[in-house]
Amino acid sequence: MLDLRQLRYFSVVAETEHVGRAAEQLHISQSPLSRQIAQLEKNLGLTLFERSQQRIRLTRDGAIFLSEARALLRHADRLENLGRRLGRGEEGGLCIGYVADAMHTGVLPGALRRLQEESPGIHVALYSMAAAEQFEGLRQRSLDIALVREPPDRDDPVLRAAPLLEDPLLLVLPAGHPLAGREAISAKDLDGQPWIAVEEPGDPAWRDAFVASCVASGFTPDIRLDAADPLTALGLVASGLGLALVQRSMVRGATEAVAVRTLSWHEASVRLWAVWHHIDLRPVVASFRETVLSDERELGAAPPAGGLASGV
Repeated sequence: MLDLRQLRYFSVVAETEHVGRAAEQLHISQSPLSRQIAQLEKNLGLTLFERSQQRIRLTRDGAIFLSEARALLRHADRLENLGRRLGRGEEGGLCIGYVADAMHTGVLPGALRRLQEESPGIHVALYSMAAAEQFEGLRQRSLDIALVREPPDRDDPVLRAAPLLEDPLLLVLPAGHPLAGREAISAKDLDGQPWIAVEEPGDPAWRDAFVASCVASGFTPDIRLDAADPLTALGLVASGLGLALVQRSMVRGATEAVAVRTLSWHEASVRLWAVWHHIDLRPVVASFRETVLSDERELGAAPPAGGLASGV
């Protein structure tokens, strides 16, 4: 059976790539730490590290094992927290996984606000995670609900899902751009323009998908910059560095340095889904899920064709 202490030791050594520094961080001596790592390798029948006089590095198998070990340790921490809360007579609280869109669209903050009003004593733990990690957390029962961009497979025997909202993508361009003064913008107008592409975390093919969607609409973007998130893209657009497609929830409250247009011929949205385990073990989980699902909606009405972001 795996020893969680050894897994924690292994994780720290892997992060530092140095037994001495790992021992200092763990507040133990170097020799016992080395023995624990060696014992773990012996128990597994697996070489986790390549060792040299200067440093140690994970083997390929070690890197794979580290990813799973971290997931197990996270699950163990959540399970311990759950047990402590149950031991205090609490309902067990909620463990919620989410992607960034769940925050900035207001879906998660709104649901948490209503939860606090109805059950002020409920403890909530939030985990920003990729969708695959959230689905695994649901299966292991270390998460109670997941808020993600894409649902699990329809034939998944354990997980259930429901759509929460569609957040339409709008064209954002510098207020001083020649196209900003036009009543309507066509696909031809955008062809060859400098673009800022917004990365989709967890999707390795996000750039190809973005280009494909643009080409399908009739224009080819000249991507000059990649933005890690929509807020970064808005800042780059405001600086005059290019155009971007940003979801409506993000352009509200933007400065007058950018203009916003609805492209009726480019129908694309960022979607948000709620996912949960098909068996409810605690009433508080079912109650919170109903709270989230009751707010299913599409964000707002389209801004006027000539309006600035400040008027969205």
